[in-house]
Parts: sequence; C-alpha cells; structure tokens
Amino acid sequence: MTPGTPRPSAADIEHVFREEYGRAVAVLVRAFGDIDVAEEAVQDAFAAAVQRWPEVGLPSSPAGWIITTARNKVIDRLRREASRADRHAQALLLRADAEPVEEGPVRDDRLRLIFTCCHPALATTAQVALTLRLLGGLSTADIARAFLVPEPTMAQRLVRAKGKIRDAGIPYRIPAEADLPERLSAVLAVVYLIFNEGYAASSGDELVREDLGAEAIRLGRVLAELMPDEPEVLGLLALMLLIESRRGARVGADGGLVLLGGQDRAQWDRALIGEGQELVRRCLRRNQPGPYQIQAAINAVHSDAPTAADTDWRQILALYDQLLSVAPGPVVALNRAVAVAEVDGPGAALALVEGLDQRAVRGYHLFHAIRADLLRRLGRDDDAIQAYGEAITRAGNAAEREFLRRRRDALPHDHGEGGEVVRPAVPRPLSRGTAGPDSVS
Repeated sequence: MTPGTPRPSAADIEHVFREEYGRAVAVLVRAFGDIDVAEEAVQDAFAAAVQRWPEVGLPSSPAGWIITTARNKVIDRLRREASRADRHAQALLLRADAEPVEEGPVRDDRLRLIFTCCHPALATTAQVALTLRLLGGLSTADIARAFLVPEPTMAQRLVRAKGKIRDAGIPYRIPAEADLPERLSAVLAVVYLIFNEGYAASSGDELVREDLGAEAIRLGRVLAELMPDEPEVLGLLALMLLIESRRGARVGADGGLVLLGGQDRAQWDRALIGEGQELVRRCLRRNQPGPYQIQAAINAVHSDAPTAADTDWRQILALYDQLLSVAPGPVVALNRAVAVAEVDGPGAALALVEGLDQRAVRGYHLFHAIRADLLRRLGRDDDAIQAYGEAITRAGNAAEREFLRRRRDALPHDHGEGGEVVRPAVPRPLSRGTAGPDSVS
C-alpha cells in the first residue's frame, strides 16, 4: 500500500458492490453469455476485493478491477473445464476470446440484461425477481421477503429462471422493434421497482439507496431514447424524476424520515421538476393515459404547490380516481385514501382503508402506518398506538421504523416497557410498484 493511502472499510467495499454489481454482471453476461457464470465470477471478484483492498487500498478504478478480476476467474475456470472436454466451457471460452470485455461504461449492457430477464417465456414474478437479483444486487432473502415467500422457494425460482434463459437460448440483446411491446410492460415494472428500492430501501439502516435510484433513472432515459413514441415510457421517466426531485428534503438533519407535508420545498430540485413536468405535458398532449403517466401527473400537482397547504388535493383525488379505473388494486386504493383524507376528512378515509381486502394489505407496512395516522387524527390514540406497532413490526427499513416509533411514542399512552420490535419477515409486497410513494414521502 502506498503510504497515506486510506484503507477501505467494509462499508466502502459494500458501497462499491451496490454501485457496480449490476454493471459488472451485465458486462460479464455479454462476454460469456451465461448468467450463472457471470454472477458467480462477480461474487468471487468481490470476495477477493474484501481480502485484498484493505491491505493495498482501493484501486483507481474499482469497477474495472472487479470486471477484470471476474473475467480472469471465468477464463481460468473455463480453461480447466475445457481441458476435460467440457463442450459448454469450450464454447464460452471461444466466445470470450472473440469479444473482449470493455471496462469503461457500456451504455446498454444493463438494459440488454433487463430485456433478457423480461423475456415472455418467463413468468412475470420470475422476470422481476431475476432482474432485481442481477441488476439491483438484492439478496435472495430480500427478494423472498418482498414476494412474501420463503427464501428456498425464491432461490428455486431464480435457478429455474436462469436455467430457462440458458436452455432456451434466449439472446442477450435488445429485441427487434416488433418484439418490444410484449416485453415493455415488464421492463417498465422492473425499472420502477429498482427505483422504488432506491427511494425507500426495503431493508437495512439507510432510507435511500442513491445508486439504485440513479440507475433506474439512467435506464429510464435510455428507454425514452430507444422508444420515444411510447407514452408510458415517458410517463415512467417523468414519475421517477418528479419523485427524485424531493429526495434531498426527505431526510432531516438527524437522518430521520420527513414526510411530504413536512418537507422544506426549497430543497426540492427544480431542474428535475421542470424536466418531469415537461414530460407530463408531452404525455397529456398525446392523450393516451396509462398508470405511469397518471402517477406522474399526481406528482406534478404536488410539485406545483409552493407549500403543503397549497396542494390541490381535489385534482389529486380526481387523478387517483382515474388511476384506480385503469390500474385497480389495493395499493392504489390506499394511496387514494390519503387524498380522500385531505378532501373529505380522516373519517371518510379510514372507512375506505378499513374496507380494503385485509389479506392483500396486512403485510404492507404503509397500510398500517396510514391507518395509524388516520386514527391519530381522529383522536383514537389507543387504536393508533396499536396500528403503529403493526407498522413498525412490518417496516424493513431502520429509518422508517424509527420514524414510526417517534409517531407512536408521541401519543399520550403507556404502550409498555422497552418498546422492542421484532425484525420483520415481510418488509412490503412488490405490488407497491404499481403506485409508489407519491402521497406519503
């Protein structure tokens, strides 16, 4: 190590993992054409980094080091296996020799991988889970919790999905123009889920994962260039930009969560708001409304209001009525209830919330958090404390749990000693991606 070179901590290496895992896997898949081989090699390269970097320091290009190390590990392994007449290893080795890996930014590698994962031969849940695993770097355990299934079940689904891609010879490329529409819906859903995980991490201590949010917006921009005439592509990009514009105001000086109504709007990013609103106007001119466009319009209304008190909640409620007609579901209905509370009062909203299908929302922490807030506003403190407890138990993110604890503890009631909360098995269902965090934070 050069004297004075800082030794990277485990947190530093984890940061590199979060930022570069998806790109490294995508580059290796392009080089070798095998997802399992690429993913295993990238994991091995990061394991080597954990051993080496604390001794010698961070390399000048951590991503390049990971990609080069992973590529060398694959080639070494394939050479050993090819010497045993393994035809698959021989074929992969020939492919690697024919197409050298680029270590710098490669514009569409990750988008190619998303389109590969979103092939119609795979079930929708497998498409989403596999993309979150490969592009988002989420663990199998995190994805299993999000889908409300045991970890071994999710692990089997991921193995089957990767096997189907390999055995069916699904090509690693952007599909032909004629094949784009049938995959677009899944691709948009995956990009938005990656964004949601970045905006409100499902687990861990950090509320926000900036790397995932930035990656989702980058992919959204690439999609908009690839398919400029698809209004839902523009709608998704607008939605992400408008939500992202609030990120700087969403975390207080103490690191705690700040809800939409309490945010300092001077901290909102006006450039992102302007870009998002222009995309919304382009969508309105086309008059082909879809779920992402309507959600973008809702966020555009929020961004128009100079203060929370100036928010046009009646317009937001009308947009939620439209959204509920084109994309019905419990998460949309729950977000609509937030708008109803502002227009017709918390009593009317609580009736709607408690009328939702409990089986569909009972594992969703925001259902309990919204219900708790409505009960608090109605003066039903004991019921609110209990609902906050349910939300705390189900919230997977430490910052969200702490926010909910503060709300609960501010109520005039003794809720017991310690207030210790069991870490949840289920942070939230992925159906949240159909609506997003537009009314809450």
